[in-house]
Amino acid sequence: MLDKIFNIITKEFKESVEISDECNCIFVKDVSKWNKIADFIVQNDKLKFDYLMCLSGYDLGENNQFGVAYNLYSTSLKQYIEFRIEIDSENEIPSVAELWKTANWHERETFDLYGIKFSNHPELKRILLPEDWEGHPLRKDYKTPEYYNGMPVPKDKSYWE
Repeated sequence: MLDKIFNIITKEFKESVEISDECNCIFVKDVSKWNKIADFIVQNDKLKFDYLMCLSGYDLGENNQFGVAYNLYSTSLKQYIEFRIEIDSENEIPSVAELWKTANWHERETFDLYGIKFSNHPELKRILLPEDWEGHPLRKDYKTPEYYNGMPVPKDKSYWE
């Protein structure tokens, strides 16, 4: 099943994508083509990926490199695929919030916690942390502040368990 999906996508976007056998996913090499790829995988009759199950950011831990994994499902064809886009902190990923409405909040969460920017997002702002929070807490280089607005920020969270 995945080979069929991979073949359809690579036939259309050969220069822009790369199949990874390691993670069984498709890497988008040319981020500027992401919106065209996303639109294609929704509209194509053999793909119909109409459901964005999850969008997750991740920190590669080196040279300010970050990634976003898109987990997609076709509700009519009962098939699944994952796309990944990896960028440096200076670049942006085109938003897919107009195509999959749930991407709106997923992209905001990824921005809030990793600082990954999504171009053309309808309202890219923090969703979990206050607007004046400094930094992005899920980055590997993040340093938890001692205080926020005069209140101590707890370091020992063992009492939460």
